[in-house]
Parts: sequence; C-alpha cells; structure tokens
Amino acid sequence: MTTVPASSPPTARPAVQPVGYWTWAAHQAVVRHLRGALAGIDLTQPQWWVLKDIGAESAPRTRAELQHLLAPHLDAGPEEIGRAIDTLTARAWLTTDEAGRLHATDAGRAATRRAVEVLERVRAEIHDGIPEEEYATTLDVLRRMIRNLGGRTDLYP
Repeated sequence: MTTVPASSPPTARPAVQPVGYWTWAAHQAVVRHLRGALAGIDLTQPQWWVLKDIGAESAPRTRAELQHLLAPHLDAGPEEIGRAIDTLTARAWLTTDEAGRLHATDAGRAATRRAVEVLERVRAEIHDGIPEEEYATTLDVLRRMIRNLGGRTDLYP
C-alpha cells in the first residue's frame, strides 16, 4: 500500500477543492479494498452486514426487519439484502426460527469471527498514519455536511 506523506503540497487550497470528488474517491478506494478483503473469505459486503447485525442483536430480527434496516447501506436495497440472507441460509450460516427470526449457526458465527479479523486488518491499513483525533474530526465534518444538505446521519452512531 502506498501512502502519501501528510506534507505533500496540495494542488489547490484545500478549502476550494471539491468535497464531492474527494469523498467519492475515498469511498471508491475504501469500498474496493474492503470488498476485496471480504471476497478473500467468500463474503460480500451485504452478507457481512447481515452477519454483523445478527451477531450483535440480542433480539433476533426477521428477514423483513433486516431488509428494512440494512437496505439504506450504500444504496443496497432490500433485494440485495434478501439475496445476502438467502445465500447465508443456503450455506447453513443462518437459520430461521418458527417466528421467522434469523439466527447465526455455529458456521455463521465462525464466519463472523473470520470477517472481524479481516476487517480489523483492513481498518488498520486504511487508518495507517492517521491519528484517531484526525479521523474523528473528519467524520464530524462529513456528518455536518450531510446534515446541512438534509441527509441522514443516523445509520451509524
């Protein structure tokens, strides 16, 4: 991975550079890297979202509840979340109880642990050379921009 030193001079004053371009470019780079890492353990990003939610949720959700909750993530849509649920169920990583709530199987919990390990490595790669306070400030600024434009900032606390 190549990192650009913080002292590299910008081509234009930062305040006039287009935030739309830089957020898009960052999104593309991060999502491509993350999805490639997940593909290495045979998971898609929507499948990860499903496993993560099921693993973190003390009250299991139904298929419809998961589709409603996760569909806004990167514009996945309920159909893509449904396909993720179907694939994980076909792999026997998820099971459905008599009330229609989804639960991770032992194999699903093992896959979740593998994904967490991969994503911890990916996070370290993405954050290399970036102090936590700078990262926190960046997120705060982006959330304020989103709110300024009437967008949702409640998908993640």
